[in-house]
Amino acid sequence: MGRSRICFFSALASVVLNIFLLINLYNHVGGGIWEKQKLSWTQKAAEEAEAVALINCSVHGRAYLDGFVVDGKPICECNTCYQGPDCSRFIPDCAADADSGDPLFLEPFWMQHAASSAVLVPGWHRMTYRFADHTFISEQLKNQIFRLHSISRNAITKGKYIVFGGGSTQLLSAAVFALSANRSSPSRVVADPPYYPLYRMQTDYFETARFEFEGNASMLKNNSDSNDNVIEFVTSPNNPDGILKKVILKGSSVKTIHDHAYYWPHYTAIPAPSNEDVMIFTLSKLTGHAGSRFGWAIVKDKEVYENMANYILIEQMGISRDTQLRAFQLLKAVLEGNTTDIFNFAYERMRDRWEKLEQIISLSKRFSIQEIPIQFCNFFEKDRGASPAYAWLKCEREEDTDCNAVLLAANVIGREGSKFMAEDRYVRLSLLRSQDDFDLLLRRLTDLVSEENGAQIM
Repeated sequence: MGRSRICFFSALASVVLNIFLLINLYNHVGGGIWEKQKLSWTQKAAEEAEAVALINCSVHGRAYLDGFVVDGKPICECNTCYQGPDCSRFIPDCAADADSGDPLFLEPFWMQHAASSAVLVPGWHRMTYRFADHTFISEQLKNQIFRLHSISRNAITKGKYIVFGGGSTQLLSAAVFALSANRSSPSRVVADPPYYPLYRMQTDYFETARFEFEGNASMLKNNSDSNDNVIEFVTSPNNPDGILKKVILKGSSVKTIHDHAYYWPHYTAIPAPSNEDVMIFTLSKLTGHAGSRFGWAIVKDKEVYENMANYILIEQMGISRDTQLRAFQLLKAVLEGNTTDIFNFAYERMRDRWEKLEQIISLSKRFSIQEIPIQFCNFFEKDRGASPAYAWLKCEREEDTDCNAVLLAANVIGREGSKFMAEDRYVRLSLLRSQDDFDLLLRRLTDLVSEENGAQIM
């Protein structure tokens, strides 16, 4: 009996101890039926963030902790064409800004996911140059990126290396440097028009004895002898027209950089996962956080990977640890629960915008926009229509040689075709901006087409 009593009391003591530890655990980490422990050093930061988020800017603006301040308090920063203390006053003669690629259309998604996407950074966060494993990249963030590609079915990452960069901008330059290394003669950098103007601008700006920008890839297509030491930019989907582009030039000495900034299910059908040697992606067009300046390259060849990584290392000792933390938290929010939420939200928003624009332009004989065929999407597992980031608008009248001027006269700001090495009969119109910007763009285009038809479009 004595031994049984000892065993009984021993077991009882163990149970009591476990209950005590469990209560203590919930008191410290919360999440149970017991009261959570009150916040300590995070309290003030959380209160400040919540207070600024609650400032009334009448849905036409936002206040920020690091924004404008009056009498020691943050004030509203208004959307384009709105003003006043609470951004409630519309400016009637304001131009519709469809020039910038700021992906503000995703802002409502993140307001719906405020808690899971918020980041609180303590003053002592990652003060050293390197992570604990002596590298410059977060292993957890890398794993999240690889998982995201697997879910979105837009890229094959198995057996490949990853390089973090300051948005796709820095990575495009790093790729040119890496691919032009150890060549017997200078590399000639080309792209197929219309193409993103930064390819030329960066290559010209950083031109060295190793590379130079030569221009139109199609000019070299029928001359295999001239394809030595060529680097071709392949943008898919393309900026400005949203077309899924293919490689123009062939040959063992042709190197390609595949710019996949928009190769996500909300902008294009994903017919198959990309499996190229150098693939570049960016957070700005995935989640909308252009200001965070974070992108990554998926690279097959180890030497190219090392050259790109060294470029980033020499230029800025790797990417900001704070930026990596924010990217980590954003992708964590994307991957939690229903991992298709952001793609469904963004696709529906972009498809709706495209359809509304298409409806207006269909009533015009003066203007047209690009045709994007219905394609099977590997992500949605069905045929899907167009939802591009940009409209590539063309002025069809013979006398309208400067289409941008035609739009400016109608209070619409676009980006002229010549910036993309195309005719100025074309103008790129951004569909990515805030709902205010897009609604005003539709209003201005409706008025313009109505003048053409002599009747008000309903």
